[in-house]
Amino acid sequence: MNISHRPRRAAWLAIAAGAAIALTGCTADGGDPSTAPAIDIPFGATTPAASGPVDSVAWMLPAEPATFDFDIDSGAAENTVFANVCERLMAVQPDLTTVPHLAESAEWVDDTHVVFTIRTDATFHDGSPVTADDVLWSMQRHAAEGADESDEYANVTAMEKTGANEITVTLAQRDAIFIQAMAGNGGMVLNPRVVEAQGENFGAPGTPDACSGPYTLGEWKPGTSLTIEKAENYWDASREVLASEVVFRWADQSAVVNALTAGEADGSYLDSPASAIPLQSVDSVSLAQGPSTNAWVLLATERGALADERIRQALSLALDRAGIAKAAFGDLAEPSKTPIGSGAWGYERDAFEAAYEALEGAPASPSASDLEAAKELVAEAGAPDEPIVIASDGGSVRNVVSNALVAAAKSIGLEAEIATIPSAQYGDFYSDAELRGQADLFSDEYYISKNDPVGFYKNGASTASVNFVGFDDPEYDELVTQAFAATDDAERAELAIELQRRWVEATPWLPVTQSPSTVAYSSKLTGLPSSAAYLYYPWAADLGSSQG
Repeated sequence: MNISHRPRRAAWLAIAAGAAIALTGCTADGGDPSTAPAIDIPFGATTPAASGPVDSVAWMLPAEPATFDFDIDSGAAENTVFANVCERLMAVQPDLTTVPHLAESAEWVDDTHVVFTIRTDATFHDGSPVTADDVLWSMQRHAAEGADESDEYANVTAMEKTGANEITVTLAQRDAIFIQAMAGNGGMVLNPRVVEAQGENFGAPGTPDACSGPYTLGEWKPGTSLTIEKAENYWDASREVLASEVVFRWADQSAVVNALTAGEADGSYLDSPASAIPLQSVDSVSLAQGPSTNAWVLLATERGALADERIRQALSLALDRAGIAKAAFGDLAEPSKTPIGSGAWGYERDAFEAAYEALEGAPASPSASDLEAAKELVAEAGAPDEPIVIASDGGSVRNVVSNALVAAAKSIGLEAEIATIPSAQYGDFYSDAELRGQADLFSDEYYISKNDPVGFYKNGASTASVNFVGFDDPEYDELVTQAFAATDDAERAELAIELQRRWVEATPWLPVTQSPSTVAYSSKLTGLPSSAAYLYYPWAADLGSSQG
């Protein structure tokens, strides 16, 4: 599933994995970022390997989880916890690649049939074996109409058990990213007996998990804390589980920073990379960044002012992305030409890099010629009758983005204003057409669970639920169909690059910045991934002592 900042989801182009990067940050007290000292943050898929186990770890989340029934909803908080508890048919690795897991293999037997062979040694936390029947039940639950993961099954026409340990999925067409999608929550395998015993309460505080991972769900004290505990007799003897328990608490980012500084918390995957800036001088805290698919974007709505793509193109040409990166993230994010982070380039990376460099229409900082071109587009299209409205929830990042959009509009002869929407309602922009009617643009951080750009660019299809502005290009739709069917990486990359070009040209969403995954953790600990894999990979199992 594509997941955004809904309850609250990029590797930098110039940096090779594992390299250290010197970045200019902003001051902790909000002063001029250009005068702050440089930060030297290691960049790569993982932090150094741990030397030994640890008993208990205190970990901070950006918010309290809402539910652990992932067919109802999920976001960063939920995924950060249950990446350690639940397992999937496929598994995301720290470098964002995928490998078989509860399925020992996944193979296309012809153009429309993929066969999952289920391993026979896996067990759920209650000791019962993970069977093909359990897998089929789980997949059918995820695919049900209205389920949060049902979009991953859009091309599926049938699923059936075709052998003692075999599930065959029939698709309307070959779907090159379907197997990869089974490393996300759409591939999560649940224990039907536990789920059915809990009924409508499943996923709520006080109910058990229904999973097979290295940790079990312990006590959940609503409003206070949540604990996961090392699973007894975890079936995968090849994996050493280092942290005996993780106690999660939650707070806004300023409180998270304070807790890390005071030693009251052992770590956190930071909600914003800028939160690393005040931690740079804390000797007891280590920092690391890694690849992700995250990008901040401005999504155009159906309200009307941006119906003409020339107005969207003009705003994109005039937007100061470098200024946003500095003001909102202290230069710990990168101006982006595309609406998806480069962590999505899981294959044919050289081709994607070259195509990215050649893109035009979304400059880091607008030049005089960019502004002149934008003014010409406005003159051709005609300015909207009313001011363009950009939504903000009053948070620091969205305020910076919104003010930058207003400034961009003014620089090319357009009027724009900011509408403040309560943060509790802001996530409803995706589902509430009436709310979208209050703004022409809203900003968000968007990410996908696959390292394949096709998994994002399907959002530009005329039938996509998040194509709010009504971008409609039959050739684009056909390219999406072809890209899903292209199992050859080089062919699929070529199609994805053309989709990318058409998206940037039509600008149904305005790209803003790419956001690397950022983790802060006690210098006494190490071993965890620094990439966005923490949303799907059992990171706590690798988290151990840094002491020899």
